[in-house]
Amino acid sequence: MKVSRLLPLLWSAVLALAMPAWSWAQAQPQAGAKPATARATFAGGCFWCMEEVYEKVPGVIAAVSGYMGGHVKNPTYEQVSTAGTGHAEVVQVEYDPSKVSYARLLEVFWRNIDPTQKNAQFCDYGSQYRSGIFYHDEEQKRLAESSRAALQKSKPFKGEIVTEITKSSQFYPAEGYHQDYYLKNPARYKFYKSGCGRDARLKQLWG
Repeated sequence: MKVSRLLPLLWSAVLALAMPAWSWAQAQPQAGAKPATARATFAGGCFWCMEEVYEKVPGVIAAVSGYMGGHVKNPTYEQVSTAGTGHAEVVQVEYDPSKVSYARLLEVFWRNIDPTQKNAQFCDYGSQYRSGIFYHDEEQKRLAESSRAALQKSKPFKGEIVTEITKSSQFYPAEGYHQDYYLKNPARYKFYKSGCGRDARLKQLWG
């Protein structure tokens, strides 16, 4: 076989050997590179309402209703609603740190809960409705504690702040019919939210 015919074959063999290594190298994150997205988890009573709030924040990619902080694996809504599993209704937020900061998400959180209600939020009572911040790393913990301390000094309302700050644990997404409830069932959602007195109490707390 002539050399001219061997060259394309040799070149193909070299490329075949090089491609896997190149692809693997390209897939590795660069040292010191920040993640494209991050997670934050908040408990603010009814997860339908908190999901609506966070999905309207610029920089938030998704907000998923679910359960966190309990001792039962794969809990159902029926189980959590009895307050027997230890879980809180939460919303887990996926966001772009280059567009919205965790500090900003904390501001949104505080302005949409009643920090003075223990094991309850608005018209909903039980430990599953407790307010809380579930931090995912030490920086989130530091920022959460700092924001709570700052609020304690400047709060425009009376009453002790009882909102918990807890390390995140296993997150269980809620059943499909709970996701985007405010969009799927707008009339029922507005009736619930108004009847629960959420907006009225928030206005009373924050002005």
